[in-house]
Amino acid sequence: MKVYSVLFLIGLFTVPLSAQEQESKPREKIFESNQSVTINGKRIDLKAEAGTFQVTDNQDKAMALFGFTYYEKKGTADVSGRPIMFAYNGGPGSSSFWLHMGILGPKRIPINDPTYTDPAPYQLVNNEFSVLDKADLVMIDPIGTGLSRPMGEKEFKDFWGVDPDIESISAFIRQFLIRKGRMNSPKFLLGESYGTYRNAGVMAELQDQGIALNGVIMVSAVFDLRQLVFPPYEDLSYIVHFPTYAATAWYHDMVPDKPATLSEFIDDVRTFTKNEYAPALFAGDQLSADEKEAMAQNLANYTGLSKQYWSLADLRVTNGEYFAEAMRTSGKTVGRLDSRFTGLSSDLISQSGEYDPQSAAISPPYITGFLNYLYNDLRVDRTMHYQTSAGGREGFNWNWSHSGNNGWGSMQVAVTTLHDMERTMKRNPNMKVLIMNGLYDLATVFYGVEYSIDHMSLPPEIKDNITMTYYEAGHMMYIHEPSMKQFKADLDEFIDAHR
Repeated sequence: MKVYSVLFLIGLFTVPLSAQEQESKPREKIFESNQSVTINGKRIDLKAEAGTFQVTDNQDKAMALFGFTYYEKKGTADVSGRPIMFAYNGGPGSSSFWLHMGILGPKRIPINDPTYTDPAPYQLVNNEFSVLDKADLVMIDPIGTGLSRPMGEKEFKDFWGVDPDIESISAFIRQFLIRKGRMNSPKFLLGESYGTYRNAGVMAELQDQGIALNGVIMVSAVFDLRQLVFPPYEDLSYIVHFPTYAATAWYHDMVPDKPATLSEFIDDVRTFTKNEYAPALFAGDQLSADEKEAMAQNLANYTGLSKQYWSLADLRVTNGEYFAEAMRTSGKTVGRLDSRFTGLSSDLISQSGEYDPQSAAISPPYITGFLNYLYNDLRVDRTMHYQTSAGGREGFNWNWSHSGNNGWGSMQVAVTTLHDMERTMKRNPNMKVLIMNGLYDLATVFYGVEYSIDHMSLPPEIKDNITMTYYEAGHMMYIHEPSMKQFKADLDEFIDAHR
């Protein structure tokens, strides 16, 4: 009886799954379509794949289905000579539709920059600024975003953290290159916002696996998160934000006798910030009353905020306070992602900005336009849900711990991937980095990037591998048409030089 009981139990666990049960299990789904783009008057025909790509762990167990879109130029005789670019947005927790429909893919959605765009129907036009004349393109949606989801024993939370995010993205890139026969192609990585923080980790992870990248593009970069959070008793965030406060004031005509060009003004602001503002904050309460009063007046002259406001703020104004105060008398708040944008304030005595006018202005056309393109042009199954942000999923909570950031015992003393980037550039002296900065970006400020790069302890010959470009726009500089053209030119030059 005991023997038969055991055999019976074994039988229970080896009965094949029914067709219905098999269908309910998550599985890879890829949808093909033909697309094209015309750049500089030349039509490029593309094979497009969109859907989910199964990624396995080091034990060959399925761990995730990555949502992706892949554009491959038709008729390429030798793919080893054709660059391939992997790209994503940031968040953390954002899908990649912003870059996809803003600047990289074959189609784009025009908006009324820097104001609100009318409701649908939105236009979907040929993207003459696409990267597809220079490289094939893979848009990646991290787990929890887009169509991406965990598999097997994995859960969403297993991917929601600095290190598992880096590891899973790197695994996708490696396995995609192998499956598509692109391992020997020139390889480029492009990330925006948190995607640049991720980039620094992914470039290191791939390098450790023997995959050396030709180039890494950082769009609206941040590598040290201390710069964004205004921690108590820490001056760095105030210092690196100040030049962008000044740029915003210049744009909105709040600077008395402002210089004719923004670049001239920014050079002056950099000098003032480094030689006068930073030392004043470092002095703390050792700054005399007269020195503090003089500094408050200088800060007012650069930013349009009153001398009294700067004095009451002890010479330290957070970005949220700046959003609310800069145009308070006009009943407006300025944008975080792009301070050229303004919106109506519903609380004129609020200490901080209530919402981001730039996000409110561009989200509807981008989200609606992309979903229309995904399900109609790319032919993705309309029953498959596309999650624009993991923040909308239950239990979303990011784990900010990162290997290499532990200084004393188990205490994490910094939240940065700058050391990953530094280590990788030293070990791969042929890899190049392009950093693209929006001068009106108050989400990831350009002076913070400059500070980070200047503190990497790179030899001059390695630091020369980093190129910095600047745009008179914000976080998503590609919504501004003059910057869009410059973005395309800068990216083309970078790929051509390092393919």
